[in-house]
Amino acid sequence: MTADLRVAQTGSDTPRTPVDERLRPLFAPRGVAVVGASRDASKLGAVMARSLRGFGGPVVGVNPRDPDPAAGRFATVVDAAQAVDAPLDLAVLCVPAAASAAALRDAAAGGARAALVCSGGYAEAGGAGIGHQQDLLAAASDCGIVLLGPNTSGFVVPRDRLTASFVPGAASVPAGPVAVVAASGGVNHALAFMLADAGVGVSLAVGLGNAVDVSTPDVLRFLVDDAATRAVALHVESVADGPALAAAVRALAGRVPVVALVVGRNDVADFARSHTGALATSWRVTRAALRQAGAVLVDDERALVDAVTALSALRLPPTRAAGVAVVTGQAGPGLLHTDGLRGRGIAVPTLAEATQRRLGELLPPLTYQANPVDTGRPGPSFDDVLRAVAADPAVDLLSVYALSEPDSLDLQAVFARTGPLPAVVATGGPPDQVTEARDALRSRDVPVLGSPTALTNAVTALVDDAAAQHRAARRRAGDAGPVPAQAIDVPAAGPGDDALDEHDAKTLLGRLGIATPARRACADRDAARAALRDLGGAVAVKLLDAAVTHKSDVGGVVLGVRDDAQLEAALDAVEAAAGARRYLVEAMAPPGLDLIVGAARDAVFGPVVLVGLGGVVAEALADVATAPAPLPPDEAAELLDDVAAQALLDGFRGGPVVDRAAVGAVVAALGDLLRAHPEIESVEVNPLRATADGLLALDAVVVLARP
Repeated sequence: MTADLRVAQTGSDTPRTPVDERLRPLFAPRGVAVVGASRDASKLGAVMARSLRGFGGPVVGVNPRDPDPAAGRFATVVDAAQAVDAPLDLAVLCVPAAASAAALRDAAAGGARAALVCSGGYAEAGGAGIGHQQDLLAAASDCGIVLLGPNTSGFVVPRDRLTASFVPGAASVPAGPVAVVAASGGVNHALAFMLADAGVGVSLAVGLGNAVDVSTPDVLRFLVDDAATRAVALHVESVADGPALAAAVRALAGRVPVVALVVGRNDVADFARSHTGALATSWRVTRAALRQAGAVLVDDERALVDAVTALSALRLPPTRAAGVAVVTGQAGPGLLHTDGLRGRGIAVPTLAEATQRRLGELLPPLTYQANPVDTGRPGPSFDDVLRAVAADPAVDLLSVYALSEPDSLDLQAVFARTGPLPAVVATGGPPDQVTEARDALRSRDVPVLGSPTALTNAVTALVDDAAAQHRAARRRAGDAGPVPAQAIDVPAAGPGDDALDEHDAKTLLGRLGIATPARRACADRDAARAALRDLGGAVAVKLLDAAVTHKSDVGGVVLGVRDDAQLEAALDAVEAAAGARRYLVEAMAPPGLDLIVGAARDAVFGPVVLVGLGGVVAEALADVATAPAPLPPDEAAELLDDVAAQALLDGFRGGPVVDRAAVGAVVAALGDLLRAHPEIESVEVNPLRATADGLLALDAVVVLARP
């Protein structure tokens, strides 16, 4: 696939956000002043001045205690600006935290429009550092100066030889097509060095540090129109403004792939009134929001580098589930790779009979040719094999593994003969041979990895990005503008309650069109006896108290009650265990598969929805998927694709087949409920039982927002 094809397929109809010109003085300055420059080579200012030597514009030092104009070191930025013939757009502050606000004001007086603050000792240190950070931000605001940091190791723009970093060796990172946007300065440089090792290089690599001014969304917006960037490696630790981050990712992913690594998998939220609040951790919600915005998600830094290595050279057209054909010159590595792909749910389709017949003409008879395609020891027909497999109607991407064997296989020559193909390659061998092949193939927009696992990471990212583009296109095609959430009557809570009791919660569900078992709210035992007669058959007897949301935990539920004697025993048990004075008597539900669905307000992203395995396993297994609301019912139904226990959803051992569309409608309705009713903090249905006759909400918790 050529570069021209790659640009064309991103689509000119994608909404574009203008470049954030506010950051131009930061990342493309005409001149730089290092404030805190020192004669002592070990001091931060001296290190930074050395790092900036390669920059093409003027670089001056500023040190009011030790000025030496002859050596390019001035007392103030104003003095320095008068001595050079280009504006000093960027001031790099290498001074103690207590002096940084004054230094920034001096820099602004000298014409600086951006500042990088590398020193620490700010809010991350606590105590007086909090005040130093507030003073620094106030100075930046007063002066209208863009501020990166503080507490960061800086950034690099290799194509401009701009190394605003005190990390040794940062200047050696080559220019390339990947932008690194990292919460941490250390992670920023680690990723930049890894990309250099991968032969990829960076267009910009920035660590945000405390991010008091310039934030992740700011940098992402800056990259929207950066032609040098063809993929973005995003590292996220915490999020201050969820909607802004999602909007920036969405705008950028419309042009180039964004791959996100979110830290905090093991973040355990405080146990909430409902399981939904406990399961929807910040890590889970942040990943869901970024995925919904169009980002590809990875789990570690190695997978992040593998992903952007591939996506910076190749981007597949939008498709819901790209089909991958594996062509391997060595069976063992090819099987490792294929096993990895299938384990991640990547489609590795059987090739068409016509394709297999053609391969039979090209390959030895003992090789496997249905997919994966084992060529045996690669030979002169390798390029014909690739063309034949790529032409198969089920194949969107070729994934090729071949060890370096110069006597029998010249990968560079193979792809020169095949012409543009949607292919990604992994090869192994002596480093000089691998490097030569890697560089030659990347010049043809063929990404090259170094191992079967790296190849699996790369292919997964390419397929996930194609699916993200497909979702975005479908969303645009069906978007008629914001759909107002429909408000409905919400039952009033009891005096002093901050939640609805189960009867009122289920009444609310009924108004949303969600089915519940027949039930009676009973104020006393006589009412409970009447309910048993009215409902007929087996019933559940429950404590009815808005203050107790997990009734089973306190012995507040008795199941399978059929007659008067059992009812009296159940009422005695519930009263003794939970102090019940009100009861809910409810018809027993038929068997089925228990799910959990819910919606809660995330402090950063707003309303989010959740769906997964329910009942008593909800918290234990945490096999759930989540997404920000609003969410169309069809997309809500697709959340079930992310639940690990797929076999249980599809009629395992004669169980019910879950109606995914119906579940999606329930999930979407709960998200809309929170959007329309700010007085509701969260709503959960657990379990939502999938029965042979449809969905049935067996329990419900509705928590109200505290005033």
